[in-house]
Amino acid sequence: MLDKKLLKDVAERAIWTAAQAFIAVYTVGGIDAVKSAVTAGVAAGISVIKGFLSTQVGDPSSASSLKS
Repeated sequence: MLDKKLLKDVAERAIWTAAQAFIAVYTVGGIDAVKSAVTAGVAAGISVIKGFLSTQVGDPSSASSLKS
């Protein structure tokens, strides 16, 4: 079920995943900003997919794969 709470949860997780991936790849990996941004975007996309798939495994109102 796609409710506002779940969408906000998935979006927050994706944004933080993108930020973390960008910082890690850009600073540690030594890759230029554009490639780092693309990598961060892919990581965020995977996070979104994981968030929605987790509703089938864990709590259906959360992007967490753990049951509440």
